[in-house]
Amino acid sequence: MTEPVIIHTDGACIPNPGPGGWGALLRQGGHELELCGGEAGETTNNRMELTAPIRALDALKRPVVVHLYTDSTYVRNGIMKWVAGWSRNGWQTSAKQPVKNVDLWQQLVEATSRHQVEWHWVKGHAGDEGNERADRLAARGLAEAVAAAAS
Repeated sequence: MTEPVIIHTDGACIPNPGPGGWGALLRQGGHELELCGGEAGETTNNRMELTAPIRALDALKRPVVVHLYTDSTYVRNGIMKWVAGWSRNGWQTSAKQPVKNVDLWQQLVEATSRHQVEWHWVKGHAGDEGNERADRLAARGLAEAVAAAAS
């Protein structure tokens, strides 16, 4: 059996809403892959926090065990606690309101279905090396998106 893939993800939006970026650090054994991207237009921090794990999981070439670390309680609670109920209820909340970011939640459900994902929450900006790197990648994705839109 192969080693699990360790993924750290983060999203950023300055201001919120506003331009945003996402970043992901994937590690397995001695191999690392950094991913980042962004949107120069109007987006939200939550959309960027969701985009990061989607893009990271989509980058995996075959089904694997994944330990995914996020500093977003919105993402972790959503995928572990809320998404099954939302799906059963036609993508409506318990208050019968449309789920925000439904397009990304559906993409995340699809991306996780191909792998065995263990979700972990880590406190952001608290010295966790993987989270700090993912944060820098999200900032880079934001900066690159804004620079590309300006040129």
